[in-house]
Amino acid sequence: MTTGNDDRKKTIIKDFLAELGEDPQREGLRKTPDRVARMYEFLTKGYRQNVEEVMNGAVFEERYSEMVIVKDIDFFSLCEHHLVPFFGKCHIAYIPNGRIIGLSKMPRLVEVFARRLQVQERLTQQIADTLYQHIQPLGVAVVMEAQHLCMIMRGVEKLNSVATTSAMLGAFRNDEKTRSEFLTLIGRKS
Repeated sequence: MTTGNDDRKKTIIKDFLAELGEDPQREGLRKTPDRVARMYEFLTKGYRQNVEEVMNGAVFEERYSEMVIVKDIDFFSLCEHHLVPFFGKCHIAYIPNGRIIGLSKMPRLVEVFARRLQVQERLTQQIADTLYQHIQPLGVAVVMEAQHLCMIMRGVEKLNSVATTSAMLGAFRNDEKTRSEFLTLIGRKS
């Protein structure tokens, strides 16, 4: 999917290469503006996705009331401060309140919000809030663990740094035992 501003994007990238001191006409760079424009279209496709369409009516009435967890969901996003990637794992849990959601919808929901310019804290909260609103469970928990290239490649340059964020709503916020069970089940001690 492309937007109507493809030529403008390519021109901007070409100009940027020139500003860096490169020759955008040299063989290795001639197609770079097109490749970079297409890459950013893909990396930011979440702006052009609709949560309702992604959820696609996959909410079902079900009398299940125990914790549902999908863990180790890979994600890739772009830091809005430096436009470099951060990536890692997302773990999501919810406790149904008469309604469940198709399991594949949780990774798709992560993808919608991860494929935008982000900060990890907002990304974590957006996933939790959206799931909470759509299925109205007793609680939702989201934990994200990520490596940020803005910390690895520049700035503090700490190769093995991992940032962890969490959003706990409903029963996960209000009940320490529920929160502890979730953290234990995803392999994190509470």
